[in-house]
Amino acid sequence: MTSDDRLNVLVIGSGGREHALAWKLAQSPRLGKLWAAPGNPGIATVADLVPIAVGDAPATVAFCRDNGVDLVVVGPEAPLVAGLADRLTEAGIIVFGPSAAAAQLEGSKGFTKDLCAEVGIPTAAYARFRDAASARAYVEMSSAPMVVKADGLAAGKGVVIAMTTAEALEAVDACFEGAFGAAGAEVVVEAFLEGEEASLFALTDGVTVVPFGTAQDHKRVFDGDEGPNTGGMGAYSPATVMTAEMTERAMAEIVRPTVAALAARGTPFQGVLFAGLMITAKGPELIEYNVRFGDPECQVLMPRLEDDLLDLLYRCATGHLAGAVPRWRDETALTVVMAAAGYPGEPKKGTAIGGLPAAEATGATVFHAGTALADDGTLIANGGRVLAVTATGATAAEAQRRAYTAVDRIDWPGGFCRRDIGWRAVARESGSD
Repeated sequence: MTSDDRLNVLVIGSGGREHALAWKLAQSPRLGKLWAAPGNPGIATVADLVPIAVGDAPATVAFCRDNGVDLVVVGPEAPLVAGLADRLTEAGIIVFGPSAAAAQLEGSKGFTKDLCAEVGIPTAAYARFRDAASARAYVEMSSAPMVVKADGLAAGKGVVIAMTTAEALEAVDACFEGAFGAAGAEVVVEAFLEGEEASLFALTDGVTVVPFGTAQDHKRVFDGDEGPNTGGMGAYSPATVMTAEMTERAMAEIVRPTVAALAARGTPFQGVLFAGLMITAKGPELIEYNVRFGDPECQVLMPRLEDDLLDLLYRCATGHLAGAVPRWRDETALTVVMAAAGYPGEPKKGTAIGGLPAAEATGATVFHAGTALADDGTLIANGGRVLAVTATGATAAEAQRRAYTAVDRIDWPGGFCRRDIGWRAVARESGSD
């Protein structure tokens, strides 16, 4: 790609992650036309929306051919696991995102655990089960705490950290009784890892692998890490626990061996590899892989990235990542997720949201995660996680303060948020950790 080239780009998805990607892609001097399918009202401020359902491969291929799309960026995991990248590649369309075979790293937790065992990647001890009786027997002979996971995709909600044997048995029964649909047809039971969680991202074209930032997510729904797991109530970047030394250990012991193993199998991974890590007394251990950018982690990575995102993604998708060294702003980004009442259960949809211009007037960026427009043009909640209010600062404390200043300007009685996002980083800065 020369400096004179302009690339037409289609982003697949409709959440906060896709808004952050579109927002950053729109800043590229190499961008021609930018579309999003299906997008959301926030994404509509930087891209043209296309009414194509996520995962509709025939319609996506047809749109790309009719409109001269040069690159497709797939945001969510489900279409990747279902083979959308394969269908696009077969049609001669360049796509950022892994094949279905490589996307099994997220599509099947058992697949990933088996690969770790084969290659010697540090991770928790585990066992796989296809029936409740065997899983229950294993749980009863194991020591709590332990972790019970639905094998397949469960929108971030198929994981139970069971502090007692009874809780683990309940989680096993829930999986096999259909609580997570087909995702729970197989169950993985893991040993509990002690430590601090962090997220490490890496870009790869299947051969070259480069680190692409760190973040720390907040999964529990309430302050103090209380309540059930969610898709993520906020995040900050960089993750203070991920020092340069720890990042290199994770790349050397976990990420690069994974990419090499998939290449050796004939199913090379191309895209972004998101390693969920536990930093234990022994070092980094893999909790799980995701095969796309995190949400809300993407919302704190994009504001810190100094380089042209479009250039990096295109180099990944075309096998030319060698030599890339992504650069990052020396600041902290922090995002607070505002969710609809009832989340992570049944969220209340349709409530009106106001005050976004006032929030962004503080210098924050509000990424739309689950919004829609009512018939009269009013912005309304249309999901569980609805907004990701993002701010940057010289320190985590400053980014946190700016983010909550923006949150407090949003007029949405039907929403709520945690008030302690970034607490570990702020504590480290103050010396209280």
